[in-house]
Amino acid sequence: MTGELPAREGFFERVYEVVEQIPRGMVASYGQVAKLVGEPRKARYVGFALHANPRPGEIPCHRVVFADGRLASGFVFGGPGAQRELLEGEGVAFVDDDRVDMAACRWPAGVE
Repeated sequence: MTGELPAREGFFERVYEVVEQIPRGMVASYGQVAKLVGEPRKARYVGFALHANPRPGEIPCHRVVFADGRLASGFVFGGPGAQRELLEGEGVAFVDDDRVDMAACRWPAGVE
């Protein structure tokens, strides 16, 4: 069990480094972040890392959404309403009540 903790911490820190690079007004998907940290099959773990965000306000976890643009229903820093408010405040466009316009606002890093 002790061998897992350093690996987890290293993964979480890589996630935070990538998420800190997402520009204002743009979003990335969990899978996109996973790919950028070199673990393309660990999108769910990206969510775990963001849920444990040690520096809210500094690490903009609100800029990470599902691949189809849906907001995180379990957004830990105030729910999906707070996430939407933060994104709208940065100029992120929405296609409906629950989904970001990924075509207009997706951060292009790592997207093929």
